[in-house]
Amino acid sequence: MTTEGGTTVWMSSANCRELPPGTFFPSDGTGVARAQAVCRGCDVRERCLDCALTKAIEQGVRDGTSDRECRRLRRLRTRTR
Repeated sequence: MTTEGGTTVWMSSANCRELPPGTFFPSDGTGVARAQAVCRGCDVRERCLDCALTKAIEQGVRDGTSDRECRRLRRLRTRTR
């Protein structure tokens, strides 16, 4: 991953780049739906999810996936490798 100033370059193209981080760490289903809506149509969704899975980030909404979905995908990825 190419970095620039400690941030991966692809993050500068993300739909979420100007939103507060708390948006993606919701405490209820409504908040999850709002975060997922931001991810819809984002050009870097796949990179975001790959980063979360690679770095074992299991909290928050990434690539439109919830905490639970991300943990499940990480387990599946580990099993197939």
